[in-house]
Amino acid sequence: MIDDDRPPLGATLTDDGVHFALHSRNATGVELCLFDDEGGLETARVPMERGPDFTYVAHVRGARAGQLYGFRVHGPFDPARGHRFDPSKVVLDPYARAVANDPQWSRELYSYDVLAEDLERAPARHDDGARVAPKGVVVDPRFEWGDDRAPRRRWEDTVIYECHVQGMTARHPAIAENLRGTYAGLAQQPVIEHLTELGVTAVELLPIHEIGDERHLVARGAKNYWGYATLGFFAPAGRYSGSGRRGEQVDECKSMIRALHRAGIEVILDVVFNHTCEGNHLGPTLSLRGVDNSSYYRLREGDLSKYDDVTGTGNTLDFSLPAALRLALDAMRFWVTEYRVDGFRFDLAAALGRGAKKSFEHPSPFWAAVVNDPILSRVKLIAEPWDVGAAGYRLGRFAHPIREWNGAFRDTARRYWLARATGTRGVFASRVAGSSDLFGADARPPTASVNFITSHDGFTLNDLVSYAKKHNEANGEDNRDGSDHEHSDNHGVEGATDDVEVTDARQRSARNLLATMLLSLGVPMLSHGDEALRSQGGNNNPYCLADATTFFDWGLRQKNAGWYAWVSSVIALRRALVPPRRAMHLVGRAEGADIADVLWFGADGKLLDAPTWSDPRERALGVLMSGERSLEDAVLWLCNPDDAPREFTLPALAQTTALWVAIDTVSERVPFDASAVERTRYTVAARAMVVLVGHAVAVPSAKSAAQR
Repeated sequence: MIDDDRPPLGATLTDDGVHFALHSRNATGVELCLFDDEGGLETARVPMERGPDFTYVAHVRGARAGQLYGFRVHGPFDPARGHRFDPSKVVLDPYARAVANDPQWSRELYSYDVLAEDLERAPARHDDGARVAPKGVVVDPRFEWGDDRAPRRRWEDTVIYECHVQGMTARHPAIAENLRGTYAGLAQQPVIEHLTELGVTAVELLPIHEIGDERHLVARGAKNYWGYATLGFFAPAGRYSGSGRRGEQVDECKSMIRALHRAGIEVILDVVFNHTCEGNHLGPTLSLRGVDNSSYYRLREGDLSKYDDVTGTGNTLDFSLPAALRLALDAMRFWVTEYRVDGFRFDLAAALGRGAKKSFEHPSPFWAAVVNDPILSRVKLIAEPWDVGAAGYRLGRFAHPIREWNGAFRDTARRYWLARATGTRGVFASRVAGSSDLFGADARPPTASVNFITSHDGFTLNDLVSYAKKHNEANGEDNRDGSDHEHSDNHGVEGATDDVEVTDARQRSARNLLATMLLSLGVPMLSHGDEALRSQGGNNNPYCLADATTFFDWGLRQKNAGWYAWVSSVIALRRALVPPRRAMHLVGRAEGADIADVLWFGADGKLLDAPTWSDPRERALGVLMSGERSLEDAVLWLCNPDDAPREFTLPALAQTTALWVAIDTVSERVPFDASAVERTRYTVAARAMVVLVGHAVAVPSAKSAAQR
């Protein structure tokens, strides 16, 4: 798995048994523990021999795939020095290829008295945790990939669909009940047909690494639905397997990826390398904490018993440490080579860029290793460019070939179309054109920007235009959780209330937002269910709700068939256009030039200059982007976020050719008007957007989009 002479870590099948290896720099000894098929009875303990590079090894003859195992790691229990070894706990192999069971929450998982009145001063307590610990599974890696080939979509042609394995199919009526909510369910033909008809080229799956639910959620019958609580970085989450948790989840997950590849759809994994599910210094000992706490976690300067938390979860992995860095790189290479995934989206990626001094470094050990790795540098890499630590917002600070979730695009588009804020026209123009102000200085292309309006974290598109305030009551935190900034953007939406019925005005607002996102330069990302106007009842943080709140209601596909056809058609239109898929940033030229990459103009048709860009009374914006054949395949945007219709004078350059009406957001029909526009003026309705295209562009209809 790694191209050096170090022994492979984890459990590796051999001709006569299984080779086990665990890295622990500060341990004094390690015992391999084998368990019966139920996982509750420890059947053998095997002392492991320390080899080179602080790696402990053992070979068990006769062991086979399906064997359950864990480790007891000996060493000092001295939190003040950063050490939390506790051989009374059976810890999960960080390199386990599958996990047989979830942790069974009880006091045996903790190395202190969890019933003490003062937990900060609770005495150490070392109850044996073998019975309740999660167990690793020895896995046979052989799999029949057949003629599987990576789709290898160009970034310019990529349209991402963010979705959840369980949420996508848990309520799908055409999928067998035993497959709903599973890897196999996502691989079923009705789902794949939905994705291909929609026109997306990649699915970005919320975390499918093995998940450890927080104790407080389990106590009230909930779980970490989103999955941002990693327990095992090499193991596909067993909860999404319909076939079993003794290694069957491995083949089922690979089969899902193979099926998506056959449909030409790439698979991008949302990965959580910034922290684990072990929580803060009062958390359980499940894996890394007991394997070698100080070799993996970022410890607080001056108090090594605590963690330096820039993730909001209690701990942060420290990639200035060799063991932590090797773990992450090995895991990513494993998913690329063994599972053939096509890329990664890195949760709280700024945390991965913090070096030994704990500040964001460019480049950091982690990112330098990733972009220079011969395997990892060839797949899609997407950063969520922030964490919750000091100076944690690093949008635009990552290097090529890393792409970034562009939160500025989301916020600006919402302010322009929903809040209709003054002074946003210039920033909105920059976001539409690929955010060169953020990415252009380092010669990064427009595709460095992953443009989105909504994601799993926040309102759905339907709720964004329907609710005036969040409704997170079901989360169990008295509606105090979730982002408050979202509903301030709704003040400009006519009739925004606390009911979910979508009025024509709200649908128009939603169309403005999606058309902006899908036709801007950059890589568009659609949040699952937005193509059918999915609602979460106003909940903008349903991380712990695995129910109808978050599951895709497939009845909406039929109920809102016109909306789905409109979204599909706009995606098809993007594919037919040249400017949104440009590999280089737009360069403006004078109006009299033969060809202009882009012209920015006001409703009066005059080119915008410094004074008019900043005019607080004006929000209307026209954008003319030329294609490869000058105006024959050009795109002309007319944006009117105001409350009254607005007449636009077309710039002189646009009056020299016939233009088709491709989109008018007052309607969900595409094309809105099949006749050519040959006039000097065009009236845009209130709070609407019109897109005109050159006569060489074949405007896709909803019917042709569905048949492609």
